[in-house]
Amino acid sequence: KKQIAKHYPSPNYECIIEPFAGSAAYSFFSDNWRNQVILIEKDPKVASIWEWLINEATEQKIKNLPDLKVGEKSSEFLHIIHAATKMAFKYKTITVTPVLARNWEISKRVMAGNLQKIKHWQIICGDYTMAPDIDATWFIDPPYMSEPGMGYGFSSALINYEELAKWSLSRQGEVICCEGEYGDYLPFETLLDLKGIAGKSSKEKIFYRPPHAPLPAGGTAVDGDMGYLFPAQNH
Repeated sequence: KKQIAKHYPSPNYECIIEPFAGSAAYSFFSDNWRNQVILIEKDPKVASIWEWLINEATEQKIKNLPDLKVGEKSSEFLHIIHAATKMAFKYKTITVTPVLARNWEISKRVMAGNLQKIKHWQIICGDYTMAPDIDATWFIDPPYMSEPGMGYGFSSALINYEELAKWSLSRQGEVICCEGEYGDYLPFETLLDLKGIAGKSSKEKIFYRPPHAPLPAGGTAVDGDMGYLFPAQNH
């Protein structure tokens, strides 16, 4: 997500809320980190990493984390998620490869160098519905519908996307919702066509509701007139 963060609308509110935090790439992009940032993360293992980074970690503690040696095994989740596959969320142990060792070395430098940016952030371990109901820039980046969202600890198979759509449209402020090519629960528009490994391509879609856009009378935008929306490509 960090490679395409520049393509999303800039925040118009002092508070950014990411209800599916993951790596919080949007909040890290450019100067977005200076805002009040509230992360919600359902996976307790991911949330615990954020809690440690925000509340306990120091630059020196991160630099002192041991390097990984190729061929050794690790059961540390912080190591496992640096494997170059989202299926790593399912692993209990992993054998260190050259790619994993290099990713870990780079990640330690990045974490240490950016640590002071996140010390004012807040992390909530729980479901997306636990997010505070306040005016904010909502960057909603769930596991994508169907196969692209599988493999995570809390995958697309566990999400009711119709309920997520209703919840997203009831947020105060502006709403940026991300999806892949199968997302159909909001009127998504193509943001980017991405070229992947071995010639594979994928679509990044966006639904954007700008600040102060009223919901249509008599219902939510899911079953109402979508004409009040600004097309995503105009932002």
